[in-house]
Amino acid sequence: MATTEFGRAVRRWRDRTPPAAAGLPAGAPRRTPGLRREELAMLAGMSADYVTRLEQGRATRPSSQIVEALARALRLSGDERAHLFRLAGLAPPGPQTVPGFITPSVQRLLDRLTGTPMAVYDASWTLLLANGPYAALMGDPSGRRGDERNAVWRHFLGPGGRARHTPRSLRDFETALVSDLRAAAGRYPADRRLRRLIAELRAGSDRFAALWDTGAVGSHEAARKTIDHPQAGAVTLDCDILSVAGSDLRIMVYTAEPGTEDAERLALLTVLGTQTLAD
Repeated sequence: MATTEFGRAVRRWRDRTPPAAAGLPAGAPRRTPGLRREELAMLAGMSADYVTRLEQGRATRPSSQIVEALARALRLSGDERAHLFRLAGLAPPGPQTVPGFITPSVQRLLDRLTGTPMAVYDASWTLLLANGPYAALMGDPSGRRGDERNAVWRHFLGPGGRARHTPRSLRDFETALVSDLRAAAGRYPADRRLRRLIAELRAGSDRFAALWDTGAVGSHEAARKTIDHPQAGAVTLDCDILSVAGSDLRIMVYTAEPGTEDAERLALLTVLGTQTLAD
């Protein structure tokens, strides 16, 4: 692998990316107009030391997840993203694998709606990007790796989420998740990571296996959800899932009815972020 060329490309694109373009405040004057290593590391969900080693050619064989995260954080175009994959010695994701590319326009949408909890998922319900308010509301995902970032895995095999369910809403939610995963498997038959995820879910969850084997069909609908936040308490919000045409992405958005206690709680969470709320 051309580790030196990979590191040079990352450094070059980091230097050209101003903080504002990445949704960050400019802050104090800087020697270069681009992102600092610490800022790129934060945006990509990795350590600053690892970014340093990548740029210096001392870290070899970055995974496809690492390359994808760097491409998103650096706001690379489709061609630039493909080039970065090749420099890492990896084949760029093809049309038969679940796309994880977040377009610059979707990035700008998240950057500008800074007061609204929003997250971007791919077709398999793997979390690609979450803004600060979403992390404050649903839990900080920055430390999650691999399957821990997949909403289907977290629901059936992991710790679950903060959304409260009735028996009916739980049944509808699970059916929609399994139906979405089956549809994604049909669209991306060559995606080995997706096939492995489905096999793990079928082996580890009787509930998932039963829904999968019966061919259950469902879809996600706009709904009011109550989120049990560990510090702020119950917050009831409207949850909408938007599809991005041409990229097979899902944008999850939570909003509160103006003038309600839920709106006040959400505003407080947005201001305080992921820090622990005082009693």
